[in-house]
Amino acid sequence: MSKPDTVVDARPPDATPDPDPAATDHGGPDHAELACPLCSAAGEDAAIQPTRRGRSVAWVRRAALPLTALTAVVAVTAAAVLGWQLRQERRIDDARAAAVAAARAYGVTLTSVKADDLDSGFAAVLDGATGEFRDMYSKSSGDLRTLLQDNKASGTGTVVDAAAKSATETKVEVLLFIDQTITNAASPDPRIDRSRVDMTMELVDGRWLASRVFLP
Repeated sequence: MSKPDTVVDARPPDATPDPDPAATDHGGPDHAELACPLCSAAGEDAAIQPTRRGRSVAWVRRAALPLTALTAVVAVTAAAVLGWQLRQERRIDDARAAAVAAARAYGVTLTSVKADDLDSGFAAVLDGATGEFRDMYSKSSGDLRTLLQDNKASGTGTVVDAAAKSATETKVEVLLFIDQTITNAASPDPRIDRSRVDMTMELVDGRWLASRVFLP
């Protein structure tokens, strides 16, 4: 019986195996990049990836624009509101200071009278009054004049302290502490009356005038 033919490897023992044709010379001098499926696929992926990244960056930028605009609008609005509040507070502070100063001066006018010069004193009181208090003082000035003349009474007022209880730009309520030194025919020696006066000042034609005077 004959033995099967034996395939004899004629290569020397140290020879390397023949390379896989599919992997032979990839990128070598005879390599055609466009004809290579591997390079074509890699090139296509390389071209697509930057495009996708570019689209993602552009989308993020487009999404960020409305947020940036909204943030700017909010910041401008907040600054405008804050500025308006500061201006409002400054105007109220100015009104408070002016009204308290006017109330101090009017407190002295109101409590300083001389029996021998009532006309100028009454005129000064009416000049610094408005509204309800002016009407009330005008109606009662006749009786007050008679009382002061009959008793030969005089008074000098001193405002010890004053502070605003509430304030707006056109109306301020002021609390006054007044010492009034009084003399009359029955008591020639001066005596001091201490009074607490609640006075409402209103801004009328640029002047702070007393619209209400109350002794609590």
